[in-house]
Amino acid sequence: MTATQNGAPARRGRPGHSVESLLGVAVAVFNERGYEATSMDELAVRLGVTKSAIYHHVPSKVELLRLALDRALDALFAVTEHPAATAGRAIDRLEHVVRASIGVLAAELPYVTLLLRVRGNSEVERSALQRRREFDRFVTALVRAAEHEGDVRPDVDPAVTSRLLFGTVNSLTEWYRPGGGLSADDLADSVVTVLFTGLRTRS
Repeated sequence: MTATQNGAPARRGRPGHSVESLLGVAVAVFNERGYEATSMDELAVRLGVTKSAIYHHVPSKVELLRLALDRALDALFAVTEHPAATAGRAIDRLEHVVRASIGVLAAELPYVTLLLRVRGNSEVERSALQRRREFDRFVTALVRAAEHEGDVRPDVDPAVTSRLLFGTVNSLTEWYRPGGGLSADDLADSVVTVLFTGLRTRS
């Protein structure tokens, strides 16, 4: 038996089922009914398997939540580690982070939606909220650096600017649906045009 990233033994999948397919259904039900209101019995019915088949892959509903939240957060933090987010003028790095975050939202929409609904009702949720705050601090630091470099208007507090930027990005979960008439790249272009026109200082 192999080991997972966190060192726990990996569970062998049963034919026709995998952690990935299980997680996809679980996240859909969590978003539809709410995590607290979703039982393992209901997940088993939606998957067409027994509860023991689910427990063969994961030890608990909490673990499903952790895996789902980590998937969204890991993708967001990968954005902050990209060279375009770590080198160059701060305004350009900030624009990259916004664009790439929209890409994450489009690619992992159910997972990001679930992340944004977390309220800190468990240790797993509190850990996820802490990581979200770390991401917010990264963005705020970029806004502050861009202001220092003279590229962002100084009359708005950097923390407020950060919240406005990602409040707009996060609101996309309410209406954007991949596969429609608007691609993720076109969506990012539109958001960046609207937000950064008001954010940048005028030459």
